[in-house]
Amino acid sequence: MKAPTGLYFEDLEIGLAKESEHHVDEAAVALFADASGDHNPLHLDAEYATTTQFGERIAHGMLSAAYISALLGTEMPGAGSIYLGQTLKFRAPVKLGDTVTARVEVIALDAEKNRATIATTCRVGETVVVKGEALILVPSRS
Repeated sequence: MKAPTGLYFEDLEIGLAKESEHHVDEAAVALFADASGDHNPLHLDAEYATTTQFGERIAHGMLSAAYISALLGTEMPGAGSIYLGQTLKFRAPVKLGDTVTARVEVIALDAEKNRATIATTCRVGETVVVKGEALILVPSRS
């Protein structure tokens, strides 16, 4: 496993961004269901899922949100940063077999409080599946 790294507040600037890709497969959905306790049959039961508006199984929306959290906590800003809040809008389903691209981008900085506002998105191809903003407390060098 890659050791987490971190940026200091002083390293951040508006527009700084980072992305990561994640393949959503059976194992990812099953592990997330077990970790979260969310065993909704929409995510786990193919026969049930065919009766829903999606017509097939879809991944948990919060699985995509977890990809955002991982990116913020391990890459940008990274180790030592603390989540203060997150808004999320789920705009489209993620299907098993999809590749989710999580992206975080600094959109505002509050130097007085060492806080960064970060735009958060997840896409499958060109389709935005999750959109939101995170407020992060970022460690300072001093």
